[in-house]
Amino acid sequence: MIIRLSRALLVLVFVFTSSAYAQSSMPAPAAPIIGAKSYLVVDATTGKELASLDPDTPLAPASLTKIMTTYVVFSALKQGQINLEDEVTISEKAWRMPGSRMFVEVGKRVAIEDLLLGMIVQSGNDASVALAEHIAGTEGVFAEMMNQYAQQLGMYSSNFLNATGMPAEGHVTTARDLATLARAVIEEFPEYYPWHAIKDFTFNDIKQDNRNSLLWRDPSVDGLKTGHTEDAGYCLVSSALRDNMRVISVVMGTSSTKARTDGSQALLNYAFRFFETRLLFKAGEEIATTRVWKSANETSRLGVLEDLYITVRRGTYDQLESTLDIPAVVEAPVAAGEPVAELKVASGEDVILSAPLRALDDNPVGSFWQRTKDSVSLWFE
Repeated sequence: MIIRLSRALLVLVFVFTSSAYAQSSMPAPAAPIIGAKSYLVVDATTGKELASLDPDTPLAPASLTKIMTTYVVFSALKQGQINLEDEVTISEKAWRMPGSRMFVEVGKRVAIEDLLLGMIVQSGNDASVALAEHIAGTEGVFAEMMNQYAQQLGMYSSNFLNATGMPAEGHVTTARDLATLARAVIEEFPEYYPWHAIKDFTFNDIKQDNRNSLLWRDPSVDGLKTGHTEDAGYCLVSSALRDNMRVISVVMGTSSTKARTDGSQALLNYAFRFFETRLLFKAGEEIATTRVWKSANETSRLGVLEDLYITVRRGTYDQLESTLDIPAVVEAPVAAGEPVAELKVASGEDVILSAPLRALDDNPVGSFWQRTKDSVSLWFE
């Protein structure tokens, strides 16, 4: 449709409501109590918060740190700085690391792929340090890289001092920052993320199981990482995919492996049971058109450049109301991709999504005659 504009701001209303659904909305009870110091559950696609408990409290992350270590290594692979086949010489420091290990030997050369699997599946502290030293020279410099990436991702409450999560004063992060990081790993590295679902890995004839027991309990779970120290308690970042909806759960500071597993399972089930994520508009899909004055094109299609999703309580999607705000006068030039209008989606009086609609076409300045004609026409608008 072509939107004819006046000098007042136009509000175009799309209504998704249907009387058949008016009384069918499912109530959403409070999230389960799981005995954690902090937790956060989000939809991986939209980032929508589905349940939380003190998600911005800085806490020791233990081996959840290795998700950031993995992110840095994956980034180096993506940028071509290293290759999976490259071999790393194991230092004495890496070999002597306490805690969980993949049992590399000092002086031996080990492929980066094996070290990554040893870190992701076996939670090897030795593998983590070996990778850090190979990429940055020292673990300390690698920690600086971790913090730089954290800032880029918006993890403003995190501070990493090592690559393993071994206890260190000031080595902290939050459930919210870890959810942000988990989303980044899943979105940016789809070729490597499936490694987090591997249930066991054998190195030097030593087979170790993945410590994420949800991988055996729930077939929809495919990651990410466990952690435990006396200070941090038992922690777990988990991710599950059901019916094209991905949910991330971050649980920190529980009292046992059973508590973190049961709590994470309860939160995932809660999110999938009471929320849903829908595709609103596809990338490049024409949502509306608007008049572009003084342009070689009379009108321009408006849409989004990336698929636009929304997460809502189950049973409420068909009751959403969407409004489109467009300036009264849009004048050329308007380049493809330039924001022109604003889309708002509300449930009742609550706006739950706001996104720019962009020109899907180039709208260059028109001829002298077109500009003159439109200038005169605008006087009567």
